[in-house]
Order: sequence, then C-alpha cells, then structure tokens
Amino acid sequence: MPIFEFICDHCSKTFELLAVRTEDQVPTVCPYCQSPEISRALSRVNLGARSSSGEAASLPSVDSRNCAGGSCTTINIPGPTK
Repeated sequence: MPIFEFICDHCSKTFELLAVRTEDQVPTVCPYCQSPEISRALSRVNLGARSSSGEAASLPSVDSRNCAGGSCTTINIPGPTK
C-alpha cells in the first residue's frame, strides 16, 4: 500500500494519501485550504533494518563506477537473499 505525498501549490503544506488499491482516486484538493492546485512530491526513503537476533543490521553501501556514457552508482541495500 503506497503512501503518496503531495504539496499544495497555494498554501505550501505537505500532506499524504494512503492508496489501498491501485484504482483509488488521488485527491483533487488540498485538505488544509481546499485549493485544487496540488503537486506530487518526491518522497524520502527511510530504511531501518534489524537482523534476526534483533541487532541493527549493516547499512546500505554505495558503489560508483565508470559506465558507457558516464558514471553509474549502485546502492546495495542489505537484506535476505533468494
């Protein structure tokens, strides 16, 4: 169930919408000022991981390398493997 963030272009307040189904309608007005001028916001990602023993798991690592046409970055997020 994704949570979408929006910013009101009129009052600049941020609000969220939990989409239970993919066919759910997105809001058409700001819940604070009722303005129809809203924009989808880029959400931040929060990562918290614990090992099976309850200890904090290792943090993500970043690999940078040269690729065709520029540089590439890969973020390795720890977790179970297949």
